[in-house]
Amino acid sequence: MSPLPLKAHRGTIHVEDARVLSHVAHPGQQFVLRLEAPECARRARPGSFAHIRCDADIPMRRPLSIMRADPATGSVDFLYKIMGPGLRALSRAQVGSRINIMGPIGNGFSPSSTRPRKLMLGGGVGIPPMTFLAEVLADDRTAKPLVMMGSEVPFPFDPVRSKLSVNGLPDSADHAMPELETLGVPSRLASQQGYTGAFHGFVTDLARRWLDSLDETALAEVEVFACGPEPMLAAATRLAQAYGLPCQLCLEEYMACAVGGCAGCTVPVHLPDGIAMKRVCVDGPVFDAVTIYPA
Repeated sequence: MSPLPLKAHRGTIHVEDARVLSHVAHPGQQFVLRLEAPECARRARPGSFAHIRCDADIPMRRPLSIMRADPATGSVDFLYKIMGPGLRALSRAQVGSRINIMGPIGNGFSPSSTRPRKLMLGGGVGIPPMTFLAEVLADDRTAKPLVMMGSEVPFPFDPVRSKLSVNGLPDSADHAMPELETLGVPSRLASQQGYTGAFHGFVTDLARRWLDSLDETALAEVEVFACGPEPMLAAATRLAQAYGLPCQLCLEEYMACAVGGCAGCTVPVHLPDGIAMKRVCVDGPVFDAVTIYPA
């Protein structure tokens, strides 16, 4: 009898007792956690995530998107917002303590080589995958990344006035994420809370302003990436469809095992031969937008 073929994700997920390198609190019960997890850092790709044990007394892990991975130092960053007892327990982790993680998990983004203008939209805790993708694309001289972030709580960083120009946007929308500014990647912020330097409105409304400023040739070079709450993903898909642009979505879903065994994170995906139930953890979390929200 011939052996069964291995699944694509077999042998790619590692379990590590990661050491907490830093743990910084931000307004709105948001935290940026940096772990020393060399195996995860070495294999992480934008869009992938890790399944984290929040506390020894809480058996269920929590999936967190990877915001940054540095193979050279073996560090991995996560941004999370307290949503329940698990993440509340995680927020108490101290520098030097150990946290067990499984990762990296999932299929990441697949940027096209024929569309250099990368429009990345991140909403709330959907900001991490966009940050990760932008930092990777910063090393690609052929790419022209632009990141737009939306939040209705204070941003988990200290925004700075950008020195990188972006056409088509109001002068009042001039603040950016400092880490991306340093890398030379333009970014802009959106909120309905009246934050200084942020566009007043939804992040998709800000994106529309920029897309409207492009001519036909430039528009043909754009592809869209998005992560955030479901209404934002639906709006991002409609926006991309209106301009005839390809769009990839990074989905967020409650998970139990996160390795494809329990099928608790399935979503309906629209394929040419009908609707199929796909697991966000290992079939995703990145999907073609039209398969999630068909036109």
